[in-house]
Amino acid sequence: MSITPDTKDWTWVVDRPCEECGFNAHDFERSMFPSAIRDNASKWPELLARPDVARRPRPEKWSVLEYACHVRDVYRVFATRLALMLAETNPTFENWDQDESAVRDRYGEQDPATVARELVEAAHVYADRFATVGEDDWSRPGTRSNGSTFTVQSLGIYGLHDPYHHLWDVTQS
Repeated sequence: MSITPDTKDWTWVVDRPCEECGFNAHDFERSMFPSAIRDNASKWPELLARPDVARRPRPEKWSVLEYACHVRDVYRVFATRLALMLAETNPTFENWDQDESAVRDRYGEQDPATVARELVEAAHVYADRFATVGEDDWSRPGTRSNGSTFTVQSLGIYGLHDPYHHLWDVTQS
């Protein structure tokens, strides 16, 4: 069975807590972004070393491996978006269809050790980018292809929630 695509607009997590995973944007000051990103990434290699890493707990729910591939790609996409926001005036981000990426890149068939390494590397690139954000840059805008507008700061919050939520997804049961 394939996964039903997630069509929810999760941008609300910038303003209010996530009732599912408990993530609260107000718990994170922007100075915490780099360490929060690295902290989240540090937890995935142990999960990816589990023998059942590629097994879906239910046919309609991603495996740990699939979630980890997605989180790796979130870090990559958001690092690119952050770089654009810091280099250009109000860039429009290329569309990223996460569900299409999962199928095209065969998330469930990737090597867990490689994914662990790539996820941590991508997180460090993203965290390092945030560490360079200047005081005057936090309000720089960028626009997603669906019209949602972010600032560097709100992109940071939005980009923290996704990996945190998926870590909760794979550790809650």
